[in-house]
Amino acid sequence: MEHIQIDSKLRLETIKLSMAKIVFDAIDQNRNFLKEWLPFIEETQQIEHTKEFIAGIVSQQGKKRDEVFTIWYNQEFAGLIGLKDTDWVNHKTELGYWLIPKMQGKGIITNAVNKLTKIAFTKLGMNRVQIKVACGNAKSAAIPKRLNFSYEGTERQGEFHHGKYMDLEIYSCLREDFFV
Repeated sequence: MEHIQIDSKLRLETIKLSMAKIVFDAIDQNRNFLKEWLPFIEETQQIEHTKEFIAGIVSQQGKKRDEVFTIWYNQEFAGLIGLKDTDWVNHKTELGYWLIPKMQGKGIITNAVNKLTKIAFTKLGMNRVQIKVACGNAKSAAIPKRLNFSYEGTERQGEFHHGKYMDLEIYSCLREDFFV
């Protein structure tokens, strides 16, 4: 999946090492906003950190590879979205995303999550897609709720961030739910 056109304004592109500068610059310019909910922001202090992240994804082989995409809206970089920690034996995956502030409120993530969920079910053969959201991150939690994912409960202390453990809300969508 090299390129996914969602609509006339929104497209996803498989992340490449050549995109490291634009991804890092977006993180660096929006650091104060992004660091509230994203633990990796504090460790992403130089472009080399972003290059290492992308190289780690690109070097993954076969089915073990995470599917990470840059998000483009009206030809401008907007954020990242991807399928990660895919369990091919049990046909399940997790969807994660982030968006820079000026791109919020345009339906970008809702449309991208919907499209990637559909691809996970139809092209990748998944039975379950889940989204984990830090408790209190209402904007992020609104996405799976809007797309009729089921709230399953709370993963207590599921993420270490800002020197403490944060609880995570777990949302899931099953193939049978998506195509109802």
